[in-house]
Amino acid sequence: MNAINKEPVRSDDIRALDAEHHLHPFTDTQALNNKGARIIERAEGVYLWDSEGNRIIDGMAGLWCVNIGYGRKELADVAKEQMNQLPYYNTFFQTTTNPATQLAKELAAVTPGDLNHIFFANSGSEAIDTIIRMVRRYWEVEGKPWRKVMISRNNAYHGSTIGGTSLGGMSAMHKQGGPMVPGMEHIRQPYWYGEADGQSPEEFAQTCAQALEEKILQVGPDNVAAFVGEPIQGAGGVITPPPGYWAAIQKICRKYDILLVADEVICGFGRTGNWFGSQTFDIKPDLISMAKGLSSGYQPISAVAVGDRVANALIAKGGEFFHGFTYSGHPVAAAVALENLRILREERVIEQVRDETGPYLQQQLRERLGGHPLVGHIEGVGLIAGMALAQDKSTHKLFDSNLDVGTICRNHCFANGLIMRACGNRMVLSPPLVISKAEIDELIDKALTCLDLTVKSLADMGIKVAQ
Repeated sequence: MNAINKEPVRSDDIRALDAEHHLHPFTDTQALNNKGARIIERAEGVYLWDSEGNRIIDGMAGLWCVNIGYGRKELADVAKEQMNQLPYYNTFFQTTTNPATQLAKELAAVTPGDLNHIFFANSGSEAIDTIIRMVRRYWEVEGKPWRKVMISRNNAYHGSTIGGTSLGGMSAMHKQGGPMVPGMEHIRQPYWYGEADGQSPEEFAQTCAQALEEKILQVGPDNVAAFVGEPIQGAGGVITPPPGYWAAIQKICRKYDILLVADEVICGFGRTGNWFGSQTFDIKPDLISMAKGLSSGYQPISAVAVGDRVANALIAKGGEFFHGFTYSGHPVAAAVALENLRILREERVIEQVRDETGPYLQQQLRERLGGHPLVGHIEGVGLIAGMALAQDKSTHKLFDSNLDVGTICRNHCFANGLIMRACGNRMVLSPPLVISKAEIDELIDKALTCLDLTVKSLADMGIKVAQ
C-alpha cells in the first residue's frame, strides 16, 4: 500500500521509482537498476516475504542486527507511547530524558569491567568516529597530545564514514574518496585458514599478536593511542581469532600503556552467547562501540561504553567535549532499546544462544556442510559463522578473487529462499538469536542446496572443484 494515498502500488512501479531516485549503500547502482531491486514487504520471526510472495529465511538478521527477530509488537508499542509523550529532545544543553538516562544505566550494568559511562550516537560508524575523537582527546588531557596513532587490522570493517573507513582495513574502501584520516595503521588479521602458512592455530595467534608489537615499535610506543579490534571480524568474513590471540594482544597493549578498544557493533547483545564478545574471549577493553543488536535494528541507535580510566580523565580534566549528534540519546530510540534489552534478559535469549541454539548451529554446520567439496573451513561461535569456499580444500587453495564465487553462491541463496551473505569468497551467517533448532535445520538444508548449485555453476564455467 502507498503510505500517502493508501492505493496499491505495483512492484514494477516501485522498482522503477527505486531506479530513478534511490542510491543504495554498497551497491553498483547501474547494475542494480538494470536488474531491479527485490522488494521486501513484511517479516515475522526469522522470515521475510518479498512482493512476489516468496518466503525467505533470514540467515543474516538483517545486517547482523535483528537479534530478537521480526514482528515484536512490544517494541512498536513502546515507540508509539514514547512518541506520544516526548517524540524528541536533545541532550546537548544541560538536559536529559528518562529513556536515555535509564538506557545508560542498563548498559553500564551489562557491559564488562568498569565501563560505567555511556555516550550515545546513531550508528556503528558514528560510534567509531566518537571513539577516535574520544581516545585522542583523552591523551590530550593526559598531557600526551602526540599519542594519536590508532592501530587496527587488515580486512577489518569499522564503518563507512571517513573516520571509520580510515580506521578499518578494507582496501577497496581505501581506494575511494581519499585521502584517509592520517594516523591510522594496520596489521595482519588473525585469519588462520587463509594465512597461517602451515602454523598451528596457537602458533599463528602469537605471530599475529607479535605483528601488533612490531607495529608499535615501528611508529614509536609513545605515539600510539589505541588498538581497535572486533572480537570476531564480521564483515571481513567472520574471522574468528585462534586460541591465545586476544590474551597476547591485551598483554602487548598493557605493556605499552595503549588503550584497548573492542568494536562490538556485531558481536554485542548475545551474538556469541554472552552479552558481549569481549566476555566470550575474555577481553578487558577500555572502550566498547555498540549498535545493531542494541535495538535489534528496530530503531537507529548506537553507543560507546567508556571505562573509568578514560571517562574520569575526560570528566575531571577535559572540560567541554566538542562532539555529538542531533539525535544522541534520542528518546524514542532509547525507549525501544530498553524494551529490547528487557526481552533479551527476561526471555533468556542470550542463555539460549550460549547453551542450545549456538552449539547446535555450530555442530550442524560442521557435520552437514563441513564435508562439502566447496567448503574448505568453518569457524564461528554462538550464532555467527563463516565458511571459506575453497577450490581444493585439501591444500587450502582458494578461488581467484576475480571469480567472485561468493557472489555466485549468494545469488543462488537469494533465489532459493535463504539470505546468506558473501564476504569475498567467504559465506557468512548471523541469524536472529530467536531462531529455533528446526529453523536452523531448514537454513542448513537450503545452504546445502545452494552450495550444490554453486558447484554446478562453476562446472558450467569450466571450473572444477576438487572432490
